[in-house]
Amino acid sequence: MAILPIRTFGDPVLRTPAAPVETIDDAVRKLVDDMIETMYDAPGVGLAAPQIGVSRRVAVFDAQDGLGPRVMINPELVETSGTWEFEEGCLSVPGHFWPITRPGFARVRALDVTGAIVEYAGDELLGRVLQHELDHLDGVLLLDRLPRRERKQALARLRDEALGLTVDE
Repeated sequence: MAILPIRTFGDPVLRTPAAPVETIDDAVRKLVDDMIETMYDAPGVGLAAPQIGVSRRVAVFDAQDGLGPRVMINPELVETSGTWEFEEGCLSVPGHFWPITRPGFARVRALDVTGAIVEYAGDELLGRVLQHELDHLDGVLLLDRLPRRERKQALARLRDEALGLTVDE
């Protein structure tokens, strides 16, 4: 297993919809193992393959519910309901958190590393993690979930940080 570098905001792989996995083979299983190790090392509660530069529909997560790490290969969002606003961060936009409103409940259907169909469903943190990782696989960042005015402010701050123009508050 290996800890892989996490791609950050500005990397085009984060804005590109990921390709489906055609065959679950040893390379995909190694990718999953490396992603889990990278997620825990970061530390984070989820990681999508594009975040490590691999444009494939693979994500891992640990919703801190005692069930440990889980994998989603070629996941599909099959149900959402309710709304929940929560401070959300992202390993690809490190050090930043914004109040993001998403459905409060989500159900996802995917494949595991054996090729079996799995379903994950939950509200609050689990629902949010599922939706966040699916967004990454679709080339969507949490910044895209902000209202227009807040998104413009966040993008300006990220630009200034990248240019070394920010002053600690």
